[in-house]
Amino acid sequence: MTLSTSDHDRGRAGLTYVYPVVSRRARGVSIGINLNPNNACNWRCVYCQVPGLVRGRAPDVDLDLLARELDSFLGQVLDGQWLELHAPEGARRLNDLALSGNGEPTSSPQFPAVIDLLLDVLERGGLQREVKLVLITNGSLTHLESVQTGLRRMARVRGEVWFKLDGATDATLLRVNDCHTGIERQRRNLATAARLCPTWVQTMVLDFEGPTLDEGERAAYCAFLRTLLDEGAPLSGVLLYGLARPSQQPEAPRLAPLPQAWLESFAAQIRASTGLPVEVSA
Repeated sequence: MTLSTSDHDRGRAGLTYVYPVVSRRARGVSIGINLNPNNACNWRCVYCQVPGLVRGRAPDVDLDLLARELDSFLGQVLDGQWLELHAPEGARRLNDLALSGNGEPTSSPQFPAVIDLLLDVLERGGLQREVKLVLITNGSLTHLESVQTGLRRMARVRGEVWFKLDGATDATLLRVNDCHTGIERQRRNLATAARLCPTWVQTMVLDFEGPTLDEGERAAYCAFLRTLLDEGAPLSGVLLYGLARPSQQPEAPRLAPLPQAWLESFAAQIRASTGLPVEVSA
């Protein structure tokens, strides 16, 4: 098993909840926590690489099994030659535990309990200062008190939120994310997340019969972030990334990556408009 940025197979470790990946954005090994082994999500992004994706929420989590899997796998990564054997050169370090997986992790009713479990694992291993806790989320449920409770707990231990924002209009959310959440709710939820826990905006741009963000959409995106900053939302920055893994959705034949130069140009526009740091992953 050799890890690659182009393959984020959730089942490669043979476990229910835990899987390793090499993350372009983390620039190292990330231990993923998949709370959606039922392949259920409340959004259906056109670029999603989950096969058999269905609408729905996370099932009940077997917390004891999650703890056993994580303790065992973390032990393998930290105690021996696992990184040398399985991670490519330049990525042989453990960067984070990442709540991501095959659906929206905050849809789990046990989300706060899962956060407590992960914090306990990091504390028992003495890893709080070395390994980050990252939540990769579409942000659609951040208005729920249970999610906010989890974010407050994450903030105590170098936690980070990576909040999906693939566009700043209802039309783009519907076309790219196949959701009816609405940009106004996303604006409020993003502001809430940023005030509770350090939050990066995570934006996918790709060629979907033309760039998913045309000139007008790019301007709207920058204005959206600028307004949030003016209102006092303490955004950490933007993670801008392109298509690296094949989609498993019906739109897949119509999708393609955008050139690196396009991404870099948009990143420069965001920096100039907002003053935020922007990290680009092609």
